[in-house]
Amino acid sequence: MADQRDPAPYDALLLLSFGGPEGPDDVVPFLENVTRGRGIPKERLKEVGQHYFLFGGVSPINDQNRALLAALRKDFADAGLDLPVHWGNRNWAPYLTDTLREMVTAGHRRIAVLATSAYASYSGCRQYRENLADALATLEAEGLPLPRVDKLRHYFNHPGFVRPMVEGVLASLAELDEPVRAGAHLAFTTHSIPTSAADTSGPADQHGEGGAYVRQHLDVARLVADAVREQTGVEHPWELVYQSRSGAPHIPWLEPDICDHLEALHAAGAPAVVMVPIGFVSDHMEVLYDLDTEATAKAAELGLPVRRSATVGDDPRFAAAVRDLVLERAAAERGTSVERCALGALGASHDLCPVGCCPARSERPAAAGADSPYA
Repeated sequence: MADQRDPAPYDALLLLSFGGPEGPDDVVPFLENVTRGRGIPKERLKEVGQHYFLFGGVSPINDQNRALLAALRKDFADAGLDLPVHWGNRNWAPYLTDTLREMVTAGHRRIAVLATSAYASYSGCRQYRENLADALATLEAEGLPLPRVDKLRHYFNHPGFVRPMVEGVLASLAELDEPVRAGAHLAFTTHSIPTSAADTSGPADQHGEGGAYVRQHLDVARLVADAVREQTGVEHPWELVYQSRSGAPHIPWLEPDICDHLEALHAAGAPAVVMVPIGFVSDHMEVLYDLDTEATAKAAELGLPVRRSATVGDDPRFAAAVRDLVLERAAAERGTSVERCALGALGASHDLCPVGCCPARSERPAAAGADSPYA
């Protein structure tokens, strides 16, 4: 890049995340936001909310986003990058629309957007773009000037995302007793989604069994497993598995589930397992409950030693990776040739989501893509 500190044309970065409740009274309203339009009764939402009530009704995701926000601001300042960083959520305060309104009022007109989802899928990419379009439509109705929003590319294979996960696996292996350590299996986990959504994830030319969603996760799993082998000299068996399934039981979702996988490994004589949540940026509720609570309890029931490796969270290398993503996109927008950091076989992802990428469940406008109604 010609100038490692030049964010032009961008005048701000928006950290865009899912959001979560911050107290018992927030749980049901939060779940109503998440499931709006699906007609789910309040009593059913109270049942679903039991995961949150086990933790005092507080999801850790907002505090983790605050930590990431602070890490980004520190990294930018230390690097001499003069770019304000703001934070908005899809489903809980600070709400995306409110944050965008504040940014526009402050004079921001060209905004780079980092979503806290590293992979291609409807729920991990296009739905964020739909929420951006909804927020822009609200600002337009209010007579406010509309900013241009550009969502940064998928960063699943950026070194700043992958390398902290490698260290997390190495640390988890070191926690296992030596007699079981060398034979430990690696269970790479991510959020299960309907197979129909997986098959249509990514650009249309990548659609097919599992789509880009599965291919991207498999690529990261191989990268981490290969790096662990290089560091330890041990070839650990590994598999990509899934967690956090929800929805109607008759609809096919990606499998195997992590708990079923632990049972299968135990039956096959595996001496230990390290669960590696490669599908998640931080230790939010799906990690705390589905892995640290439910899967860990299953392993204890089986008598199977298990550890869970760390997510990236606010690791300084991830913050530096975000800076890199902003600067490479800024350079590309200025028409400057730029080298994009990416590990593995798939290369750097696209900047602009093409038409047909992770198609919507129903027709809804989406910002920051080739089909965006907002230039």
